[in-house]
Amino acid sequence: MKISMISEHASPLAALGGVDAGGQNVHVAALSIALARRGHRVTVYTRRDSPDLPATVRVQPRLEVVHVDAGPATHVPKDELLPFMGALADGVVLHWGGEPPDVVHGHFWMSGIAALDAARRGPAGFRVPVVQTFHALGTVKRRYQGADDTSPAERSFLEPSVGRSADRIIATCSDEVFELKSMGIATGKVSIAPCGVDLELFSSEGPADARTRAHRILSVGRLVPRKGVDLVIRSLPYLREAGFDDVELLIVGGGAGADGQDPEARRLLDLARDLGVADQVELRGQVPREAMPGIFRSADAVACTPWYEPFGIVPLEAMACGIPVVAAAVGGLTDSVVDHATGLHVPPKDPEAIAGAVAALLSSPALRRKLGQNGERRAKARYSWSRVAAETETAYQLAIAGTAQSSSLEPMEGAAL
Repeated sequence: MKISMISEHASPLAALGGVDAGGQNVHVAALSIALARRGHRVTVYTRRDSPDLPATVRVQPRLEVVHVDAGPATHVPKDELLPFMGALADGVVLHWGGEPPDVVHGHFWMSGIAALDAARRGPAGFRVPVVQTFHALGTVKRRYQGADDTSPAERSFLEPSVGRSADRIIATCSDEVFELKSMGIATGKVSIAPCGVDLELFSSEGPADARTRAHRILSVGRLVPRKGVDLVIRSLPYLREAGFDDVELLIVGGGAGADGQDPEARRLLDLARDLGVADQVELRGQVPREAMPGIFRSADAVACTPWYEPFGIVPLEAMACGIPVVAAAVGGLTDSVVDHATGLHVPPKDPEAIAGAVAALLSSPALRRKLGQNGERRAKARYSWSRVAAETETAYQLAIAGTAQSSSLEPMEGAAL
């Protein structure tokens, strides 16, 4: 198959850990590589955000990344990219020339707009099937962030329109299917293919990062309030009351390193100081991805406690390294982390419950070992990128078969861009 991926803000070449870089970058990169290994020709189209970027980067023989001129060649926050989706579609179609792909796959709702726009401009008599992965839904974001949601107002009607217009949707978890249904999207055209984990990099075998205390809790991810890192800090006094005072919390991620200049990093450090646990908290900032397996292996538990989470790659990486996960029972975490089998679920926004779950793990090496071993087996059996790619390929085939029965793409609902 000839596959076009569109990922407007999340380039597979981007460094991880910044405000607008993270799991989607990893997902697009790993899925594209896995599909290429299965013999498909994959091109990822992303927006040029630097004048120094080459037009095309050949990642491997069957995979390339194309930088499209769409808006200024500088970083633009993803919530401000909507006006440039028409130009992104222009660049995609121009690169296609007279040879459109077998399928185009949009990642994130704005990429879906560009994908649908490009697909409808295919040669006469040929309709390019459109597959969509949302990665995150505006309805969920608004529910939890309220007035702090920076999404453009148009998302409220354009995102459901993308879902209704796409030929196939790939949801990353079962919770997302229910959200899509509530948006008026037919679930009969929804496939589920989760995020995956790099099992060649993440494993239980290998050295572990050094730690300075008897126990280590690890939190990994972008430093934004919704990730709930502050909740883990708030759990430390409860752990102390339970007799676990020789505990360090290592926080990895953030856009400004460990110097605290990032606003969220500064807020977390201030909170730790106010709670009297500053000596137990380390903000390490960004680290090379190759260093992460050793950091995971150094932890007794990995805490993933967001307010909401469309899926989350960090729990998979922890599980692949044989480390139990304390996970908020929200979104995709209820799929990936099996309660009392590969980790422990806690209610969202509950520091005392986090402390209780961590205390249960710290007090029982046997329980940590059991959950860690189960998690590693589950990661290998369910979340390899080769399996995710095979499931994605099946979704592509369903989209292609469906569009073969029709000669024209349904017009997209909502205002024209």
